[in-house]
Amino acid sequence: MNDKFGREIDYLRVSVTQRCNLNCVYCGKADCSKKENELSAGTIVKLVEAFARCGIKKVRLTGGEPLVRSDICEIAAGISKIPGIETLALTTNAVLLKQYAHDLAEAGVDSINISLDSTDGSTYRKLTGADVLEKVIEGIGEAKKEGISKIKINAVLIRGINDAEAEGLVEIARGDPIDVRFIELMPFSDLGENADKIVTTDELLERFPFLNPIDADEKSTAKYYTSEDFSGRVGFISPVSHRFCGECSRVRLLSDGSLKPCLAFDDSFNLLPFIDNREKLIDQIKRIIFEKPAGHDFGEGRKIHGLNKTGG
Repeated sequence: MNDKFGREIDYLRVSVTQRCNLNCVYCGKADCSKKENELSAGTIVKLVEAFARCGIKKVRLTGGEPLVRSDICEIAAGISKIPGIETLALTTNAVLLKQYAHDLAEAGVDSINISLDSTDGSTYRKLTGADVLEKVIEGIGEAKKEGISKIKINAVLIRGINDAEAEGLVEIARGDPIDVRFIELMPFSDLGENADKIVTTDELLERFPFLNPIDADEKSTAKYYTSEDFSGRVGFISPVSHRFCGECSRVRLLSDGSLKPCLAFDDSFNLLPFIDNREKLIDQIKRIIFEKPAGHDFGEGRKIHGLNKTGG
């Protein structure tokens, strides 16, 4: 369906938990071990069925860290069977991916985004609070082995912490058919005023003059680049310096059953009162999507909720 600005909304991000096994500096302070108001696997599937009837075609499972849920493969399998869902993706920090990769592939997950902000063990530990980089690398290898067709690495660069890591991350795309994507730091962190910590897309492109733009066909918030000797692509997602709100096609279902139309606003709408009346549930979803805001105000220096609550 379309919102009131004519944008086709066909992409749903489902945050299955606020819990996480890391504590990344840009997510904002939170108790990431606390289990709060998590929907059951059956309720998540039931809600996604209603979204599919509203025109949702792509679903991404997020968190927190979705793999901390022992029933994550049950959730994935249920969603993959819903008529109208064409793509089922998952975003993970990959710490637990090695043990789940096979079952996720069997459950219908065909695309995995992996949060990896550094290939240096010391820097990775500083960013995430955990010494688990080796497990992440093993998880990526296992996902490739299981034949998951699309693997993307997402990196957030923070000036003075890991901005020197860009070259090493780009090299992954040179040697492997993997997309490496740089996402500009957004105002969710506990880093204080972070304008001076943002490494912009334009700055990175100046550092990599050998990258050439690709006219990619797929719907994506990323702008992709490559070079002659690259096996993969390098993408740039620029919510701060080059807003893409006019092309936004997504909404978010939070782990407590609330629908969040825009990442940058605190507004969310509880869908659970309508869970037992499918027609009213569908009407409510359509109403909320239709009123989706025109765009965000990241540039106004406004710090908002932690990413563990919204799935990024």
